[in-house]
Amino acid sequence: MTAEAMVTSPFAGPATHSDRPLRIALLTYKGNPFCGGQGVYVRHLSRELVRLGHSVEVIGAQPYPVLDTGASLTELPSLDLYRQPDPFRTPGRDEYRDWIDALEVATMWTGGFPEPLTFSLRARRHLAARAGEFDVIHDNQTLGYGLLGDLGAPLVTTIHHPITVDRQLDLAAAQDRKKRLSVRRWYAFTRMQGRVARRLPSVLTVSGSSKQEIAEHLGVRDERIHVVHIGADTDLWSPDPSVAEVPGRIVTTSSADVPLKGLVHLVEALAKLRTEQPDAHLVVVGKRAERGPVARAIEKYGLQDAVRFVKGITDAELVDLVRSAQISCVPSLYEGFSLPAAEAMATGTALVATTGGAIPEVSGPDGQTCLAVPPGDAGALAAALGRLLDDPELRARLGAAGRERVLARFTWAKAAEGTAAHYRAAIEQAARTRRAR
Repeated sequence: MTAEAMVTSPFAGPATHSDRPLRIALLTYKGNPFCGGQGVYVRHLSRELVRLGHSVEVIGAQPYPVLDTGASLTELPSLDLYRQPDPFRTPGRDEYRDWIDALEVATMWTGGFPEPLTFSLRARRHLAARAGEFDVIHDNQTLGYGLLGDLGAPLVTTIHHPITVDRQLDLAAAQDRKKRLSVRRWYAFTRMQGRVARRLPSVLTVSGSSKQEIAEHLGVRDERIHVVHIGADTDLWSPDPSVAEVPGRIVTTSSADVPLKGLVHLVEALAKLRTEQPDAHLVVVGKRAERGPVARAIEKYGLQDAVRFVKGITDAELVDLVRSAQISCVPSLYEGFSLPAAEAMATGTALVATTGGAIPEVSGPDGQTCLAVPPGDAGALAAALGRLLDDPELRARLGAAGRERVLARFTWAKAAEGTAAHYRAAIEQAARTRRAR
């Protein structure tokens, strides 16, 4: 069975008009809306749930999410140990409030990542003090021990993809034993997430590929996992003929120091491409890494003037940047969904994407809505990019077909309708369980 054939949910579809509005607590331990899919998910899903008539309160820690009009934010602060410009900081004595803060610092000192556990403990305490205020609690991939047991309302959890996949790829990229030990310690929290996931009554995920990975890596039973695709804000991410194309421009969204994102392979592909297409250049939406494989590749191939990194730009500036590109590229080795692919396709920009993880579910068939290449293959990337740069008619055809695919399948309105239907199913199941007891 193909991944795309697996995504039909028994609860998919909008709620009926007779269903009363729900009071939703949406938990997110990390909510940056400009870097990483979790903050984007919270922002757009909460907005669309409000548009359906529901009441949404986002309960989150630093970096706090940015929300659109309608949803409210309750700040549940951590010690913010990884903030810029002083990540891995040691807090002052006057910053400690309780034993959870001490646990957070101790875990960081020993090389672990504490935020999923400590946020879940703070969230449990917060929800206990507000028992009865919510109809459903929606956890956005915290998967901490604090979320087990009675929270005062049924729990629905979104797992975008198992972080164990990131762990495997980081271990594979580690160059020595010391680095591998550090990676294992950092990802120690994934053992907790697996134990918690196996005890959850209802898990949502964003693709058929992620569903398979959750079952395989976390041991969650298949019947407990339901796919609700996420999508693009198609009003914002839309074509605009007034934005001029920049010849040779390729744009990607990537963290330079994350092996999973495959940026080093795109840099290598650019070096190959520029031997025949000297105007080809890359704009990376993300932070420049001063050291590491990507920085070394840029220096090795003399691409300092051909690769530019941008960050901290507005939504409108980002959309115009993608519109100005002749090609958008997703070079990832793995993605649980790939919002950058959906957003670029929504602008009508031609897409080159790998077949890693769930990317093909989003990008569609090779030659129809994108050009697809194997993950980690710089030669194939260079060939696909060169083919598109040489063929404006192909770029136009793929761009138009890509937008139609997003409009038909991947919008936040559809995501909110499917998610709300799962909320109601979880509430009904909890009521049946109470009656049985």
